[in-house]
Amino acid sequence: MDRIALSTVVYAPREEVFDLLLEFPRYTRYSEYLTDVERDGDGGAGTDYRLRFAWWRLSYTVHSAVTAVERPSRIEWRLTRHLDAEGFWATTPADPPAGESAATRIRFEVSFDPHSAEPDAVSLPRFVSLDAVVDRVRPVIVDEAERVVERAVADVEGRRRDVEVVYHDRPDTV
Repeated sequence: MDRIALSTVVYAPREEVFDLLLEFPRYTRYSEYLTDVERDGDGGAGTDYRLRFAWWRLSYTVHSAVTAVERPSRIEWRLTRHLDAEGFWATTPADPPAGESAATRIRFEVSFDPHSAEPDAVSLPRFVSLDAVVDRVRPVIVDEAERVVERAVADVEGRRRDVEVVYHDRPDTV
């Protein structure tokens, strides 16, 4: 299993940050590769999502489900088809720096087995192996996780700034 875990501090109240993270359809604004999100449910535990990604010559629909919501601290999810993966968003209070009235630490963590991808779920170009794609996609996933966090911070704060992203874990092959 590969694992990506990163965190940063957002200068906003915890409840506001949590609400933003819970709104998965909004993620199309943060991701370079996420093109569409369909939701079946109210966003809480039991909600199913279909997330359409496009990268390189590949397109792929990820089926996920929210497995637990503990307001305002944690949102857990797992993929339900084609790939073994699960993860969470967590929020904890943080001390705001001078000039800021509130701060929240957000943590994103995902564990995934890239070799569990079902070959028929991804339409690969002719003569391209799934293993070759897995090797190319690992660094893209890490970069994308950081990009999503940085853009989510800008969205909730209402401005862009340099965001210090701390990696707690990431695949060795990146």
